[in-house]
Amino acid sequence: MEDEQSFSDICGGRLALQRRYYSSSCREFCLSCPRLSLRSLTAVTCTVWLAAYGLFTLCENSMILSAAIFITLLGLLGYLHFVKIDQETLLIIDSLGIQMTSSYASGKECTTFIEMGKVKDVVINEAVYMKVIYYLCILLKDPVEPDGISQVVPVFQTFTACDISEKVCLLLSSCFLSHLGAVWPELLPL
Repeated sequence: MEDEQSFSDICGGRLALQRRYYSSSCREFCLSCPRLSLRSLTAVTCTVWLAAYGLFTLCENSMILSAAIFITLLGLLGYLHFVKIDQETLLIIDSLGIQMTSSYASGKECTTFIEMGKVKDVVINEAVYMKVIYYLCILLKDPVEPDGISQVVPVFQTFTACDISEKVCLLLSSCFLSHLGAVWPELLPL
């Protein structure tokens, strides 16, 4: 079964959340971000090159134009490879664990797997980013101190609307509770 909803990120961009149910114990959330806008790419490139041309007319040094082209290309490659995320996937297998995959615009993929036994809790955290934003986090158990938290892992790197965080948090909590043997039936049909 597949379900898709649209949300907006903190900057007003459109995000699509797809929920896929493979079985009662295996679910996947796929958060798709908008592709790189040709308009914004052109605007940034033109601004950098016009500023370089203005400096060139003042200094009459052609190295400025070459440097501007080089910096623009390196900046674009760095942005596509390290910053611009096209899709984030959260695969939840109740008895096994949680797999998070981020696909960048350059084609690079980063995958993290967290065993269900290491998960202490799933929470919605808040941060201040020009305004208060909410994001989903997984708290990992500290191996030395049983009541402690060793790490806080954000689930989606793309800052999302609170609605997404709430829905995914409820489902993750229900998976976590079912792993511990507890039952929370009103969360399961999400």
